[in-house]
Amino acid sequence: MKILVLGGAGMMGSGSIRDLLGEFSDNEHQIVASDFSQPALDRLPDHPRLSRVVGDVGDPEQLARLLEDCDLCINGVPTFAGHQMTIFEACLRAGRSYVDYGGMGVYTVQQKAFHRQFQEQGVTAVIGLGADPGLSNVICRACADRLDEIDSINLYWTSTILGPESPALEPPYSPSTILAEYANPSQQFLEGELREMPPRAGEETWELPEPFGKTTFMFSQHSEPLTVPFAAGIADKGIKEFTWRLALPQEQHQAWLNLVKAGFGDFDSPVTLADGHQVKPLEVLQKVMQRHLQRHRPEMPTQESHELHFAVGKGRKAGLNTTVTVRVLGSPHSLYEDYVDASTSMNMSIGVQQILKNSLRPGVWAPEEYFDVQAYLREVERRHFKVSVETVILE
Repeated sequence: MKILVLGGAGMMGSGSIRDLLGEFSDNEHQIVASDFSQPALDRLPDHPRLSRVVGDVGDPEQLARLLEDCDLCINGVPTFAGHQMTIFEACLRAGRSYVDYGGMGVYTVQQKAFHRQFQEQGVTAVIGLGADPGLSNVICRACADRLDEIDSINLYWTSTILGPESPALEPPYSPSTILAEYANPSQQFLEGELREMPPRAGEETWELPEPFGKTTFMFSQHSEPLTVPFAAGIADKGIKEFTWRLALPQEQHQAWLNLVKAGFGDFDSPVTLADGHQVKPLEVLQKVMQRHLQRHRPEMPTQESHELHFAVGKGRKAGLNTTVTVRVLGSPHSLYEDYVDASTSMNMSIGVQQILKNSLRPGVWAPEEYFDVQAYLREVERRHFKVSVETVILE
């Protein structure tokens, strides 16, 4: 099988390529990394199963040629670059399986509307396949499978950084995604329906085990509420509430909050400079941040990053009130060195290999609809993430 990675030199795409070529890979797939920058492609590791090609996803003919020579396409182009639906629909026309890291809810509903067309054409698409969304959807399914009736599933992600304060702000993932999470309203499934909530609403504080401690979460724009409560095996169990909450480390939280307050939440609308040129705030922010990071890289302190995904499902099992909590903990490990976001990159790789290992299911699916939970989580554990399931039954 041949896997095409569009945006293959980017933060997430390059990480997924690394895992696909790594020790836990099936070692049978050829990988083609495509990006618009040859120097960036040259920084990818040399490997007999990896080839590189400069490509422009904005060129329909070039995109079509790239898709001709693959079995599955990973869309690693940042969501807010504006190519999500173009690549998605090109895969439908080409008859090639499609996966992406998520559409922040912006494109999720549009993509799901193509379900019948993908089925009719015999094409498989799994959308939102990374850590959040992706792994997060799978742990929600793990909760749902342990309940006969579901009242609610509440989903959370947090991280913390231990060590000296850094002189530079290093984004944990795409800056456009973080800004959207902080600046945009979100859709949450409340009292049996989707409701729009204001940016950063829904604050909820948890006393978490060390190293996290007291952590305050907030609603943010994400795709999970748009798919999980509507999935077969979840919707039919009576679910009335599904929410997604985020908590970045406190220093990061304050930095991104201040950037939104400074106007960078509207990162895509151009501003006009004194000389008449127009620039997008995101482009300026990314260039300034990259320059600052490069300048301070020699003095960047050693830090430890820990992250926690957890889903809490409440309902009934065998008629008894039951709470199921599924947690995935990521702590420092040598395997994650040089990854920008090992959890997102590795979960894409896990998902792709699970898709190709089994018979394809045509249609447009979210992760909670597609994967065998136990097989998927075994692969997560192999990569040194700690998975735990706790069930509490109230007599």
